[in-house]
Amino acid sequence: MPNSPTTIVDELGIALSNLADAATGAFTPTLRLGVTGLSRAGKTIFITALVHNLLTGGRMPGFAPLAEGRFIGARLAEYPDATIPRFAYEQHLAALTGKTPFWPESTRRISQLRLVLKFQSRHWYAGITGPSTLNLDIVDYPGEWLLDLPLLGLSFAEWSAEALDRANRPDSGKEAGPFITLLGEIDPLKNANDVDAERLAAAFTDYLRRSREHGALSTLPPGRFLLPGDLEGSPALTFAPLPRPQQHVRGNSLYAMLEGRYEAYKDQVVRPFFRDHFARLDRQVVLVDTLRALNAGPTAVADLETALSAVLACFRQGETNPLLRPFVRKIDRILFAATKADHVHHTSHDRLEIILNRLVSNASKRARFAGVETKSIALAGIRATREGTISEGGETLPTIIGTPMAGEMLDGTAYDGKTEIALFPGDLPERPDSLFEDGRPVELNFLRFTPPQTLDRNTNGDVVLPHIRFDRALDYLAGDWLA
Repeated sequence: MPNSPTTIVDELGIALSNLADAATGAFTPTLRLGVTGLSRAGKTIFITALVHNLLTGGRMPGFAPLAEGRFIGARLAEYPDATIPRFAYEQHLAALTGKTPFWPESTRRISQLRLVLKFQSRHWYAGITGPSTLNLDIVDYPGEWLLDLPLLGLSFAEWSAEALDRANRPDSGKEAGPFITLLGEIDPLKNANDVDAERLAAAFTDYLRRSREHGALSTLPPGRFLLPGDLEGSPALTFAPLPRPQQHVRGNSLYAMLEGRYEAYKDQVVRPFFRDHFARLDRQVVLVDTLRALNAGPTAVADLETALSAVLACFRQGETNPLLRPFVRKIDRILFAATKADHVHHTSHDRLEIILNRLVSNASKRARFAGVETKSIALAGIRATREGTISEGGETLPTIIGTPMAGEMLDGTAYDGKTEIALFPGDLPERPDSLFEDGRPVELNFLRFTPPQTLDRNTNGDVVLPHIRFDRALDYLAGDWLA
């Protein structure tokens, strides 16, 4: 089984697609930005905030083109690929800014949006040529699908061994128990039949879902089992890992049947997704719900580190020779963003960045060796809390102030979604390595908050979306293209 995620035919197709992109962008350069993250990491919020801030010239002192007065404006434009759904920016913004704001639905499929940015270049010829233009193409996709890419380098037997090893760990017993029990009742060498295949696939899918919800685990491929889209119920998603038999495997056995479906899943679902989207990106942001993993404990943190390393290995990384750019695109910058920084006090923001740096350190070293820059940042695309202090036992504690979502619970108290509270969220550890050691999880008071109920407006009457370090993220991802 070759480790390359693409075949020679795939590479030819990618080169032709890039050449077509270059031809259509001969006079207006195009920056293709991929935005992904694992479920509930905040992809929809990030993109909505990005688009709104560019369209309205939001409060972003850390975004150099705007701070220097060179950013002229932005507008939405038709995306060149009419086969990809459009990111529902207007719908998401309405959800966040209506009379009763609510968080929009999370990403469940790939979507795209194009912004045309106009700016004044720093270059000496800018005074002669006038304002410059850049197409910013935003490609939004679920991180769960991204976690499938490592499967392209694994045979069915290899993937099964890894998946069953995770399922048999002591800390997976509660979630994996029913699947492991069923696995022991079914002989993989029996004649192939859809009934057993469907039972195994259903039990395996239930295990993956329970692990994501209860264990905050991240390394749970195949990702389409969690977000099937229009493939739900199809044979492409009707397989499960099986122990490798010691005896000869007959071609009409259940094992051979599921092995064939696994290979079809890679060839018909995963490989085209890589070829048509990932291989054509210039920049990438990976959003990480680091706080959720910290709350769940060392197992979830170590699993998140494994997932991030696997993900990073899949991108086409490194600088592209300008002469080859019409044929080859490679990611030259990747931003890792710990989202929901508004759930901790600003005194912990630097620690959150340090923790994320530790999680991606091994993968980042390999990426830098391949010629790609990486950066970690703690941010909030839309800030749902403000800060204050409370006195307790003669000690002054830093707090965050916000409205917990209806149904959230802490210390036996259930919140109604209307009552604002002041919360001491806890302190993040100074030493990141302590997170990987056996012991109790970080003691954080973690709640989900409603979007801000009141928002300021700028002089043009546009809503201002409060954020944390979002402008720094945007400057890293696109600032040099607007120089």
